Order: sequence, then C-alpha cells, then structure tokens
Amino acid sequence: MDTSQLLKGVLDLAVLAVLRDGDGYGYDVLRRLRAAGMEDVADASVYGTLRRLYAGGALTSYVQPSEEGPHRKYYALNATGRDQLERSTKTWNHFADTMSALLKDAA
Repeated sequence: MDTSQLLKGVLDLAVLAVLRDGDGYGYDVLRRLRAAGMEDVADASVYGTLRRLYAGGALTSYVQPSEEGPHRKYYALNATGRDQLERSTKTWNHFADTMSALLKDAA
C-alpha cells in the first residue's frame, strides 16, 4: 500500500503529537517522526507542516543559538495546538476503530 497519501492526511496530528512531548526545531521533529516509525515522511512535508501549523496559530516559535551552525527555530504547542491535538486524536481514534472493525474479517 502506498502510504504517501495516508501520511499526508495524518502529518498535522503526528507533528502535534511529537511536539506534545517537547519543543523541537524542524530537523529534530523530522528525526523524532522517523524514529517513531514514519520513515517515509519527506523533509519538505514536515517543514511545510510546521510553517502551516504556526501560521494557523497552533504553535509558537522561538530562536535558540546553536553551536553546530545557524540559530535554530524551535516550535512549541500552545493552547490552540493542544486543543487541536485533542480533537484530532479523538477523530483519529474513531477512524482507526472503524477501519479495524471493517477489516477484522478481511485477513
């Protein structure tokens, strides 16, 4: 199964979930998603999602100096982002339960 469309549909939720566990800069968020099992997620998709969530008011950002190169822009969940994460988690759980029920006898 091609997971690219599925990833596109859940990337906002995945990024919000990663940031729930702690603030992160773009590459850090990407690394954490891949470590969680989303190996196929594209760099540009994650950076675009961070920018979109920030522009939509779900994230705050701040800049930290880095000893390894240019300053890093960190993203953090705010109240709007936590609310979005909670709503999206409920939607995802309902969807996943429905699909599991549909597929139960398919295997």
